[in-house]
Amino acid sequence: MALHRGEVFGWRRLALNVCWLALLPVATACGGSDDATASTSPPATTTPATPQATLGLAGELNTPGALTLSQLQAMPATTQTVSFSSGSGPQTHTYTGASLWTVLNQAGIQVNAAVHNDMLGKYVVATGSDNYRAVFAMGELSPDFGNRASQVVYAETLNGTSAALAAPDGPLRVTAPGDVKGGRYVSGLVKLEVRSATSTATGTGGGISTQFQLGGAVARPATFDLTALQALTPVTRTVGANTYTGVGLWDLVNAAGIATNTAVKNDLLGFYVVATGSDGYRTVISLAEISPDFGNQPDIVAYAMNGTPLTTNGFARLVIPNDGKAGRYVSNLVSLEVVAAAR
Repeated sequence: MALHRGEVFGWRRLALNVCWLALLPVATACGGSDDATASTSPPATTTPATPQATLGLAGELNTPGALTLSQLQAMPATTQTVSFSSGSGPQTHTYTGASLWTVLNQAGIQVNAAVHNDMLGKYVVATGSDNYRAVFAMGELSPDFGNRASQVVYAETLNGTSAALAAPDGPLRVTAPGDVKGGRYVSGLVKLEVRSATSTATGTGGGISTQFQLGGAVARPATFDLTALQALTPVTRTVGANTYTGVGLWDLVNAAGIATNTAVKNDLLGFYVVATGSDGYRTVISLAEISPDFGNQPDIVAYAMNGTPLTTNGFARLVIPNDGKAGRYVSNLVSLEVVAAAR
């Protein structure tokens, strides 16, 4: 039977479509298909990679940036068991991680070589993914001074097995060994920022001090001389061969009314006090370090040593009994200024 020209083209189109249909199963097998009969082999599957935890390093560091979990794990690791109280009751954890001091020190804490013990005038803010934060004084962390064994932890031992630190505590958390409560155990840690203390106090040109100002973020600023200090409840602290008499640093600051924001959870943990001597020498103490609810350190403002009034050290001297070195012992005290770390 003779075909018309249009019919010839129609048959050709039909033949081409059949060829494409014959090739179609091969193509769908490469890209996957919703049709279970399209291929006898199951489509290849891949497990999405879990993003690594990262820790931002910022502020007064020579090499700010970010550390990955692998980089933290490459640092010398230690395991510590810590206990503290929390809203849900007593807690005990065994964590593994890198020393907080090592993390900061390897990034290069910036110091002014012309300022004696400049590092003691600095602090670090640890911040979680929910913007919760806590302050640690650099002198508190330094092995030469407070030697607090805080860590950036990434693993926890549970039932004898170490595993990655799970939410809500992880993937990273900072620890505060020795703290009574767990407020400074910042969960979901995302950032460490080193800062210099901001203080309006300055030295008075040196010499023997006869009074100091207690001010800053407090409701009741005050001026203290020897008579005013002696009128307060005395405490004693023995350091080596010497016994100091004075007033608890926390008692002084707390009685002045720390201006915390009750709407901010544990707002106190974002505060510090700057102690300044008559020669301008200064050091930072975090308020959490001395609060009975947290670090509970026995720091005092001393006015006598071994039963004798202080002389060349001024009428009052800040004494930090548990520090390894006396760099945070501020002699000839002229100022205690309470400061809230800027957000």
